[in-house]
Amino acid sequence: MAKVNTAPIKWAQRSDSLYITIALPDVKEASVDLADETLKFKGKSESKEYEVDIAFFKPVDSEGSTYNVLPRSVVMHVMKKDKEEDEFWPRLLKDKALEKNQVKIDWDRYVDEDEEEEGFDTSALDGGMDMGSMGGGMPGMGGAGGMPGGMDMASMMQGMGGMGGMPGMGGAGGAGGMPGGMDMEALMKQMGQMGGGGADMGGDAGEPDSDDDSDDDDLPELEEN
Repeated sequence: MAKVNTAPIKWAQRSDSLYITIALPDVKEASVDLADETLKFKGKSESKEYEVDIAFFKPVDSEGSTYNVLPRSVVMHVMKKDKEEDEFWPRLLKDKALEKNQVKIDWDRYVDEDEEEEGFDTSALDGGMDMGSMGGGMPGMGGAGGMPGGMDMASMMQGMGGMGGMPGMGGAGGAGGMPGGMDMEALMKQMGQMGGGGADMGGDAGEPDSDDDSDDDDLPELEEN
């Protein structure tokens, strides 16, 4: 059985909420279970298994909280339950000894209680998961996300077919190159029906050039006579 490591935690707070960061890069198979008094996390990072199993210093509002899995960490914006108290917690965990070993202050987001002017910047949680609808997955991070991108490239090449005469560029999108080639072939057939093939047009264009040359040769002879 693989060894399960304890994930490192950073945290900061405001009077109404907590900002918790599980500092692990490239987390796979993330599972987050937030209750009003506890937080449980499991996931893999760099082929190692990690977990978090903590009890909060005071109850939180799990329904109003969110989390997101980012490339370098898992972040959570957790709302405090007793907002009327409007006070800072002395620590994150109920277990003081566990806090010393597992939890660090997030100095990038830290403010003193008497200096609090605004809440957290939660832009990193855009597109994240509502704790009230826990799925235990990785929101917006799935590796399979590349497949829809490939499909979009193919449909885009179909729509652009023949516009720039460069269907080969679709090769960068995998199968996207094939629809571009098919569109170019159809375009060439249509052009052939409208005014003859490109080769015929080139041949016709060449004949006037030869006539012009012969006319130029005749002009000196007229001057001599």
